[in-house]
Amino acid sequence: MSTKTMTTWKTITAASIGSLLLASTAACGGAASEASDEAAGAKGNFDDVSAAVETDAAAIALLPADIKEAGKITMAADLHYPPTSFLANDNKTPIGYNVDIATLLGQKLGLEVEVKNVTWDNVIPGIASGRYDFTATNMTPTPERLQVLDMVTYWAPGSSLIVSKGNPLDLSIADESVCGKKIAVMTGSSQQQDYLPLISEDCVAAGQDPVDEVALGNVEGALTQLVSKRIDGVFSDTSQLAWAAKQQPQSFELLAPQYVKEVGDDTAALGLEKDSALTPALHAAMQSLMDSPAYQETLDRWGLGAGAIDKSEALG
Repeated sequence: MSTKTMTTWKTITAASIGSLLLASTAACGGAASEASDEAAGAKGNFDDVSAAVETDAAAIALLPADIKEAGKITMAADLHYPPTSFLANDNKTPIGYNVDIATLLGQKLGLEVEVKNVTWDNVIPGIASGRYDFTATNMTPTPERLQVLDMVTYWAPGSSLIVSKGNPLDLSIADESVCGKKIAVMTGSSQQQDYLPLISEDCVAAGQDPVDEVALGNVEGALTQLVSKRIDGVFSDTSQLAWAAKQQPQSFELLAPQYVKEVGDDTAALGLEKDSALTPALHAAMQSLMDSPAYQETLDRWGLGAGAIDKSEALG
């Protein structure tokens, strides 16, 4: 891929925002093109990053024999989440940070990685049933997920609130201003399952109404509802919302600070089938990648450099 200047999106109406966002996100595979970089606004040339990544013999030695013989693994991801997992201008090529990381992990293991487009709420069932080998979808390793998955930590994305430009309701995810407001979260996300319930508990304890949760299938749909004023804000991964705010500064405003978890941190993890024979090899490959310049370079390509971590953990 070659470096291109980010394309400035035209102002979009409530009726057109969903289709325009979806035009840059839908499923498939293949190498990213120059048009992909233009659509993504990615910095730097992924070919240069990729060329510097060598296989890791120690990680390869941990591979199950059947996978080593097949020479390929599948990565499930919902390709509706720029800048981590989405489609290039050709509407066929998966691109984004998670796609790049999966590709580089494959290089470390001497394997081809095939990216499968899977809706968010079908990712975990697909992994748990063995339909796909792993996922890189910004999942946090919650106790519930660890009951059905092995997980390998790989970066720290964080969570934020995005609102209409100018923040007309003066909202913040860090105080009680969201109490009683219509806030969208993605179905099955940590924001829905863990964070928003705690925020609502604080609202009730303060004598206010709980947050009016609106559970939606993807960020594009949530942004459409925000533009049409059917909701007051969208609470999701910072990476997704920062992308939207950067592409549409006339429509959206990303609020600071990020959400501060009451317990734990914001580390995201790859997900594999519980007790997967692939877990040790993928964990070793992830740490090997972290120890190389390619890991930070890949984060930086997508403007996500602040999410780098030093050590990968295998959890299960």
